[in-house]
Amino acid sequence: MQKIIIGIDPGKGGGLAVSVGGIITEFHKYPKTEQELYYIIHEILDKWNGKPTAYLEQVHAFPTDGRSSAFKFGTNYGFWQGLLVGYQIECKLVAPQVWMKSLGLSKDKKERKNQLKEMAQRVVDKQFDSELKNKRVTLHTSDSILISIYGYMIEKEPNNTIGDYLNELKRKK
Repeated sequence: MQKIIIGIDPGKGGGLAVSVGGIITEFHKYPKTEQELYYIIHEILDKWNGKPTAYLEQVHAFPTDGRSSAFKFGTNYGFWQGLLVGYQIECKLVAPQVWMKSLGLSKDKKERKNQLKEMAQRVVDKQFDSELKNKRVTLHTSDSILISIYGYMIEKEPNNTIGDYLNELKRKK
């Protein structure tokens, strides 16, 4: 049975992506309501025979965030954790510095986000047997796609990185 990985960027500006056997099968921008998110997870579980593992980006509010936005962020992060527990989905927390480590990214946040988006688009476009090929990756979904691939690579071999996966893609074409 192929490993099902859900990659999650938990912010309201984030999203989730599903990989099955290292192939991205779907990705979603964070929906407008928690109810919609519940249904997305429910549909993922109905679609795949097997128990997924979620890789949730371990993020936190910053001291420069206002109290209200920090509270909203924490609430959203907690909602993700509760949803995964409720569905009995194993959740592995992964810090951004860990999953991004092998990618050689810029220190500038805007440039780094665009680099991640380009990498995620490359992952989706190189999947020849995927119906998602050429589907547009956005800043909302790029991190979750790469987190899902990171999870797949770690589950496959603990010393693997996303960089290894991207190098495999380059060799394929």
